[in-house]
Amino acid sequence: MTEPSTANRRASGRVGVAAAGAALGVVTGTALVVLAVVAGPGPGLTGYVSEAGVAESGYAWTYRIGVFSLATALLLLAVSLHDEDRRPDPARVAHPGVAVVRRLAGHRVAAVLRQVATLPGAVALLVAGALCTLLSGAVTCSAGCPLPPFEPATVADLVHGGASVAATAAVVFAMIALALAPQADRRLRRPAVIAAVVALPLAGAVAAAMLFVGRGSLVGVLERLLLAVAVLWGLTTALTLASGRRPDRS
Repeated sequence: MTEPSTANRRASGRVGVAAAGAALGVVTGTALVVLAVVAGPGPGLTGYVSEAGVAESGYAWTYRIGVFSLATALLLLAVSLHDEDRRPDPARVAHPGVAVVRRLAGHRVAAVLRQVATLPGAVALLVAGALCTLLSGAVTCSAGCPLPPFEPATVADLVHGGASVAATAAVVFAMIALALAPQADRRLRRPAVIAAVVALPLAGAVAAAMLFVGRGSLVGVLERLLLAVAVLWGLTTALTLASGRRPDRS
């Protein structure tokens, strides 16, 4: 085994710094949001997490700073994955499951997967998720965070709700992209596969509950479970990137 090249050491350093920042952002942001949800005047498990950030809450800025920290963490995770993709590693090989999934999906879906299910695709999805998270934190909803079709909503409610849904969807799709990326390292694919398998049915259940049941304990619990999966995946991926150093096998 040879010593890592200078280029690989520099790339490792960039990956590690960005990933460590992402991990710190996830921990800090999650702690602040949880504090705002638990200590604030929100309705507990019967309401949305976003209700902790309404203007009437004394913990509104605690919640918003937490959301901004999570958005920053997503951006840093995207930077880390971008640098990881550029690191030389001839030992990385595509796993056969990708080809199987593409054959089963059909030509049109397979064409989409070829474009999205890559490390650059995961990076783009994380950047989109970060931007939507920033918008979600910048535009707060009104009391109760009302959403159609069960409650009349303001423009701010629609913007906030749409940004929150889009941010969560982008992160879930980033999990899938990383899980199926042909050149992703196994240490990154494995937690992405587990997270995607858990997150996909939860995301579908949240969407169905919001459309057919509306605000309540069912949506509240499902939303928190989905967000917990996203947080755990983000933290695991960031810590993996921050601690993992591949030798230069060239």
